Amino acid sequence: MYRKLDEAALGAILEAGIAEFARCGFQPASVAAVAKSAGVSVGVIYKYFGDKDAFFLACVRHSLDLLDATLREAAAGGGPLEARIQRLILALIRQSRSHASYNAMYNEITSGSCRRYAGTLAREIESRTAALYARLFDEAQQAGRLTERIEPQLFAFFFDNLLMMLQFSYSCEYYQERMRIFCGDAALDDTKMADRLTRFLLGAMKGDVCSISSLTTSEPPESRPACSEPNRISG
Repeated sequence: MYRKLDEAALGAILEAGIAEFARCGFQPASVAAVAKSAGVSVGVIYKYFGDKDAFFLACVRHSLDLLDATLREAAAGGGPLEARIQRLILALIRQSRSHASYNAMYNEITSGSCRRYAGTLAREIESRTAALYARLFDEAQQAGRLTERIEPQLFAFFFDNLLMMLQFSYSCEYYQERMRIFCGDAALDDTKMADRLTRFLLGAMKGDVCSISSLTTSEPPESRPACSEPNRISG
């Protein structure tokens, strides 16, 4: 007869599963290896999670809940917009360092044998951050900190694209080396990286851009901003 597992034991099984799926991919991943790593029997995993597919989905949702909690804590701190953005970026960097296998597992959804779940999981994974970031930039626009020329939802998408690549840069070997090539020693300084990306975003939020050719925008030329000198940030 199986003993009832507490939350800590179930969490350990899920973390072992995440590590296995990230290392091997879905198809080659071994439930027996997960059980051995977590110190339980294979039967216990099947009892609590069902089949391998259901266990994989449970692992994804477990990692998603932890990431969601991290982001909400970072966003809820209040303070100036700059500080809130920098906290979000720094929280993601640290999360990616400490839970690198999470991002590798997410990649399995897009390129591996679990692509059949891509549509469902994309909504579960992305809808949370989409709402969080869109709300952040909508508030910024209402406060006059985000140019009216960019919709908050689109800025949230561009922001998330940058953060997604940043997450891979701290959790996947290829992208880690890529970051070192581009950034040198700065890649070792999480606070500096978060600060510089925040500065980059603040410049984009001001909408200081040159006129865009009519080939790429439907706006009349007279409504487009003229080229201006780039803003300089001290420090």
